[in-house]
Amino acid sequence: MGKTITTYLIDGDPQGTQYVFISNKICQMFVIPRSRLSILNERTDLQTPAFYILLGEDENTRPKAYIGETESFKERVKFHDSKKTFWQKALVFISKDAAMTKADVQYLEYRAIAIAKKTKQYSLEDNKQTPNAPNLPEYQQDNMDEFFEDICFLASFIGCNIFETVEIKYQPHHQFYLKGRGCNATGVYGSNGFTILEGSIISPNVTPAFSWKEKRNQLISEYTTEQNGLLILNTEKQFPSPSTAAMFCLGRSSNGWIEWRDKEGRTLDAIYRKQLD
Repeated sequence: MGKTITTYLIDGDPQGTQYVFISNKICQMFVIPRSRLSILNERTDLQTPAFYILLGEDENTRPKAYIGETESFKERVKFHDSKKTFWQKALVFISKDAAMTKADVQYLEYRAIAIAKKTKQYSLEDNKQTPNAPNLPEYQQDNMDEFFEDICFLASFIGCNIFETVEIKYQPHHQFYLKGRGCNATGVYGSNGFTILEGSIISPNVTPAFSWKEKRNQLISEYTTEQNGLLILNTEKQFPSPSTAAMFCLGRSSNGWIEWRDKEGRTLDAIYRKQLD
Protein backbone atom coordinates (compact mmCIF):
# COMPACT_ATOMS: atom_id res chain seq x y z
CA MET A 1 0.00 0.00 0.00
CA GLY A 2 1.32 3.43 -0.91
CA LYS A 3 1.93 6.32 1.46
CA THR A 4 1.77 10.07 0.96
CA ILE A 5 4.67 11.93 2.57
CA THR A 6 4.63 15.70 2.88
CA THR A 7 7.96 17.52 3.21
CA TYR A 8 7.92 21.23 3.93
CA LEU A 9 11.19 23.18 3.65
CA ILE A 10 10.68 25.65 6.47
CA ASP A 11 13.44 28.05 5.38
CA GLY A 12 13.25 27.23 1.66
CA ASP A 13 16.60 25.40 1.68
CA PRO A 14 16.77 21.70 0.64
CA GLN A 15 19.61 21.26 3.15
CA GLY A 16 17.89 23.34 5.83
CA THR A 17 15.14 22.73 8.35
CA GLN A 18 12.40 20.37 7.24
CA TYR A 19 9.02 19.35 8.53
CA VAL A 20 7.94 15.86 7.41
CA PHE A 21 4.81 13.83 8.08
CA ILE A 22 2.75 10.92 6.74
CA SER A 23 -0.80 11.73 5.67
CA ASN A 24 -3.43 10.67 8.23
CA LYS A 25 -0.78 10.08 10.91
CA ILE A 26 -0.06 12.06 14.07
CA CYS A 27 3.72 11.52 14.01
CA GLN A 28 5.60 14.61 12.87
CA MET A 29 9.34 14.81 12.23
CA PHE A 30 11.48 17.95 12.22
CA VAL A 31 14.92 17.73 10.59
CA ILE A 32 17.05 20.48 12.13
CA PRO A 33 20.68 21.11 11.11
CA ARG A 34 22.85 22.16 14.04
CA SER A 35 23.56 25.43 12.26
CA ARG A 36 19.82 26.25 12.28
CA LEU A 37 18.99 25.81 15.96
CA SER A 38 17.79 29.40 16.12
CA ILE A 39 14.56 28.23 14.52
CA LEU A 40 13.62 26.75 17.90
CA ASN A 41 12.95 30.29 19.12
CA GLU A 42 10.04 30.41 16.67
CA ARG A 43 8.58 26.93 17.23
CA THR A 44 6.38 26.54 20.28
CA ASP A 45 5.41 23.06 19.04
CA LEU A 46 8.97 21.93 19.85
CA GLN A 47 8.49 22.87 23.48
CA THR A 48 6.30 19.81 24.06
CA PRO A 49 7.32 16.20 24.92
CA ALA A 50 9.51 14.88 22.10
CA PHE A 51 11.64 11.94 21.07
CA TYR A 52 14.83 12.86 19.23
CA ILE A 53 17.95 11.52 17.50
CA LEU A 54 21.21 13.44 17.08
CA LEU A 55 23.16 12.35 13.99
CA GLY A 56 26.81 12.80 13.04
CA GLU A 57 30.08 10.89 12.76
CA ASP A 58 32.79 9.76 15.15
CA GLU A 59 36.53 10.29 14.66
CA ASN A 60 36.67 7.27 12.33
CA THR A 61 33.83 8.72 10.18
CA ARG A 62 31.53 5.94 11.36
CA PRO A 63 27.89 7.04 11.61
CA LYS A 64 27.14 8.03 15.19
CA ALA A 65 23.92 8.88 16.96
CA TYR A 66 22.51 9.82 20.33
CA ILE A 67 18.91 8.89 21.16
CA GLY A 68 16.93 10.76 23.77
CA GLU A 69 13.63 12.11 25.04
CA THR A 70 12.63 15.41 26.56
CA GLU A 71 9.71 17.52 27.68
CA SER A 72 11.07 20.44 25.62
CA PHE A 73 13.59 19.94 22.84
CA LYS A 74 14.48 23.63 22.81
CA GLU A 75 15.68 23.43 26.40
CA ARG A 76 17.31 20.01 26.13
CA VAL A 77 19.32 20.78 23.00
CA LYS A 78 21.13 23.62 24.78
CA PHE A 79 22.96 20.97 26.79
CA HIS A 80 23.77 18.88 23.72
CA ASP A 81 24.98 21.94 21.83
CA SER A 82 27.51 22.71 24.57
CA LYS A 83 28.55 19.14 25.52
CA LYS A 84 28.39 16.96 22.38
CA THR A 85 30.64 17.80 19.44
CA PHE A 86 29.90 14.96 16.99
CA TRP A 87 26.38 15.76 15.85
CA GLN A 88 25.41 17.83 12.84
CA LYS A 89 21.67 17.23 12.56
CA ALA A 90 18.72 16.48 14.85
CA LEU A 91 15.59 14.49 14.06
CA VAL A 92 12.83 15.57 16.42
CA PHE A 93 9.54 13.66 16.62
CA ILE A 94 6.42 15.09 18.19
CA SER A 95 2.71 14.34 18.12
CA LYS A 96 0.54 16.52 15.89
CA ASP A 97 -2.06 16.88 18.62
CA ALA A 98 0.60 17.52 21.33
CA ALA A 99 -0.92 14.65 23.30
CA MET A 100 2.25 12.73 24.20
CA THR A 101 3.33 12.58 27.82
CA LYS A 102 6.73 12.20 29.46
CA ALA A 103 6.05 8.47 29.86
CA ASP A 104 5.20 8.17 26.15
CA VAL A 105 8.51 9.62 24.96
CA GLN A 106 10.39 7.56 27.56
CA TYR A 107 8.80 4.47 26.03
CA LEU A 108 9.87 5.58 22.54
CA GLU A 109 13.42 6.10 23.81
CA TYR A 110 13.40 2.62 25.37
CA ARG A 111 12.23 0.99 22.10
CA ALA A 112 14.62 3.01 19.95
CA ILE A 113 17.81 2.38 21.91
CA ALA A 114 17.15 -1.35 22.16
CA ILE A 115 16.56 -1.69 18.40
CA ALA A 116 19.38 0.64 17.32
CA LYS A 117 21.86 -1.30 19.48
CA LYS A 118 20.65 -4.52 17.89
CA THR A 119 20.95 -3.30 14.28
CA LYS A 120 24.40 -1.74 14.95
CA GLN A 121 24.00 0.64 12.02
CA TYR A 122 25.21 3.61 14.11
CA SER A 123 27.66 3.94 16.98
CA LEU A 124 25.71 4.68 20.18
CA GLU A 125 28.60 5.12 22.58
CA ASP A 126 26.91 8.02 24.37
CA ASN A 127 23.82 5.85 25.04
CA LYS A 128 25.71 3.66 27.47
CA GLN A 129 22.65 1.99 29.00
CA THR A 130 19.33 0.81 27.65
CA PRO A 131 16.59 2.41 29.76
CA ASN A 132 13.83 0.35 31.31
CA ALA A 133 10.37 0.49 29.80
CA PRO A 134 8.08 2.91 31.64
CA ASN A 135 4.79 1.63 32.98
CA LEU A 136 2.23 2.46 30.28
CA PRO A 137 -1.35 1.19 30.07
CA GLU A 138 -1.65 -1.56 27.45
CA TYR A 139 -3.69 0.58 25.04
CA GLN A 140 -1.16 3.42 25.23
CA GLN A 141 1.75 1.07 24.67
CA ASP A 142 0.00 -0.11 21.49
CA ASN A 143 -0.41 3.52 20.42
CA MET A 144 3.29 4.21 21.00
CA ASP A 145 4.32 1.05 19.14
CA GLU A 146 2.40 2.33 16.12
CA PHE A 147 3.96 5.78 16.60
CA PHE A 148 7.40 4.18 16.69
CA GLU A 149 6.74 2.39 13.40
CA ASP A 150 6.11 5.82 11.86
CA ILE A 151 9.35 7.11 13.40
CA CYS A 152 11.26 4.26 11.73
CA PHE A 153 9.58 4.97 8.41
CA LEU A 154 10.24 8.72 8.47
CA ALA A 155 13.86 8.25 9.57
CA SER A 156 14.39 5.82 6.69
CA PHE A 157 12.62 8.23 4.32
CA ILE A 158 15.33 10.84 4.81
CA GLY A 159 18.14 8.27 4.59
CA CYS A 160 18.74 7.44 8.25
CA ASN A 161 18.84 3.63 8.54
CA ILE A 162 19.49 3.51 12.27
CA PHE A 163 16.60 1.10 12.91
CA GLU A 164 16.92 -1.00 9.76
CA THR A 165 18.08 -4.58 9.56
CA VAL A 166 17.97 -7.31 6.95
CA GLU A 167 14.77 -9.22 7.61
CA ILE A 168 14.47 -12.97 7.94
CA LYS A 169 12.25 -12.95 4.83
CA TYR A 170 15.43 -13.18 2.74
CA GLN A 171 15.53 -16.87 1.81
CA PRO A 172 18.57 -18.52 0.15
CA HIS A 173 17.26 -17.76 -3.36
CA HIS A 174 17.44 -14.04 -2.51
CA GLN A 175 21.04 -14.29 -1.35
CA PHE A 176 24.26 -13.72 -3.27
CA TYR A 177 27.66 -15.25 -2.64
CA LEU A 178 31.26 -14.15 -3.13
CA LYS A 179 34.44 -16.21 -2.79
CA GLY A 180 38.15 -15.60 -3.38
CA ARG A 181 41.30 -14.38 -1.63
CA GLY A 182 40.21 -16.09 1.60
CA CYS A 183 36.76 -14.50 1.40
CA ASN A 184 33.49 -16.42 1.69
CA ALA A 185 30.70 -13.85 1.96
CA THR A 186 26.92 -13.79 1.67
CA GLY A 187 24.81 -10.72 0.98
CA VAL A 188 21.47 -9.33 -0.19
CA TYR A 189 20.63 -6.46 -2.51
CA GLY A 190 17.90 -3.92 -1.73
CA SER A 191 16.74 -0.37 -2.31
CA ASN A 192 19.24 1.04 0.20
CA GLY A 193 22.29 -0.74 -1.22
CA PHE A 194 24.02 -4.08 -0.72
CA THR A 195 24.15 -5.69 2.73
CA ILE A 196 26.80 -8.24 3.70
CA LEU A 197 25.35 -10.71 6.19
CA GLU A 198 26.68 -11.54 9.63
CA GLY A 199 29.02 -14.54 9.62
CA SER A 200 30.62 -13.72 6.27
CA ILE A 201 34.37 -14.38 6.06
CA ILE A 202 36.36 -11.32 4.92
CA SER A 203 39.73 -11.41 3.14
CA PRO A 204 42.48 -10.54 5.63
CA ASN A 205 44.59 -8.43 3.26
CA VAL A 206 44.45 -6.15 0.23
CA THR A 207 46.19 -6.00 -3.12
CA PRO A 208 48.93 -3.35 -3.61
CA ALA A 209 46.68 -1.25 -5.85
CA PHE A 210 43.71 -1.21 -3.46
CA SER A 211 42.63 2.42 -3.11
CA TRP A 212 40.97 2.63 0.33
CA LYS A 213 43.09 0.40 2.56
CA GLU A 214 42.92 2.67 5.62
CA LYS A 215 39.14 2.95 5.51
CA ARG A 216 38.81 -0.80 5.02
CA ASN A 217 41.08 -1.45 8.01
CA GLN A 218 38.83 0.77 10.14
CA LEU A 219 35.75 -1.16 9.03
CA ILE A 220 37.44 -4.48 9.71
CA SER A 221 38.39 -3.28 13.20
CA GLU A 222 34.81 -2.20 13.92
CA TYR A 223 32.76 -4.92 12.26
CA THR A 224 34.78 -8.17 12.34
CA THR A 225 36.03 -10.63 14.93
CA GLU A 226 38.99 -12.97 14.45
CA GLN A 227 38.07 -16.62 14.90
CA ASN A 228 40.51 -19.46 14.19
CA GLY A 229 42.57 -17.16 12.00
CA LEU A 230 39.55 -15.96 9.99
CA LEU A 231 37.98 -12.49 9.92
CA ILE A 232 34.27 -13.00 10.60
CA LEU A 233 31.73 -10.21 10.13
CA ASN A 234 30.01 -9.89 13.52
CA THR A 235 27.01 -7.91 12.30
CA GLU A 236 25.26 -6.99 9.07
CA LYS A 237 27.08 -4.24 7.17
CA GLN A 238 25.42 -2.21 4.46
CA PHE A 239 27.28 -0.57 1.58
CA PRO A 240 25.92 1.87 -1.00
CA SER A 241 26.67 -0.42 -3.95
CA PRO A 242 27.41 -4.11 -4.73
CA SER A 243 30.89 -3.16 -5.96
CA THR A 244 31.86 -1.36 -2.74
CA ALA A 245 30.63 -4.38 -0.76
CA ALA A 246 32.66 -6.74 -2.95
CA MET A 247 35.80 -4.62 -2.66
CA PHE A 248 35.49 -4.64 1.12
CA CYS A 249 35.12 -8.43 1.16
CA LEU A 250 37.88 -9.20 -1.34
CA GLY A 251 40.41 -6.46 -0.59
CA ARG A 252 40.79 -5.65 -4.28
CA SER A 253 39.05 -3.78 -7.09
CA SER A 254 35.82 -5.49 -8.05
CA ASN A 255 32.72 -5.16 -10.19
CA GLY A 256 30.16 -6.44 -7.72
CA TRP A 257 27.45 -6.63 -10.35
CA ILE A 258 29.20 -9.59 -11.95
CA GLU A 259 31.05 -11.05 -8.95
CA TRP A 260 28.12 -11.49 -6.58
CA ARG A 261 26.23 -14.62 -7.73
CA ASP A 262 23.19 -16.48 -6.46
CA LYS A 263 23.15 -20.21 -5.67
CA GLU A 264 22.44 -20.96 -9.35
CA GLY A 265 25.44 -18.96 -10.51
CA ARG A 266 23.48 -16.01 -11.90
CA THR A 267 25.11 -12.62 -11.46
CA LEU A 268 23.48 -9.69 -9.73
CA ASP A 269 23.63 -7.91 -13.09
CA ALA A 270 21.71 -10.67 -14.84
CA ILE A 271 18.94 -10.68 -12.23
CA TYR A 272 18.45 -6.96 -11.56
CA ARG A 273 19.86 -4.99 -14.49
CA LYS A 274 18.43 -7.24 -17.18
CA GLN A 275 14.93 -7.50 -15.78
CA LEU A 276 13.60 -4.87 -18.21
CA ASP A 277 15.07 -6.49 -21.34
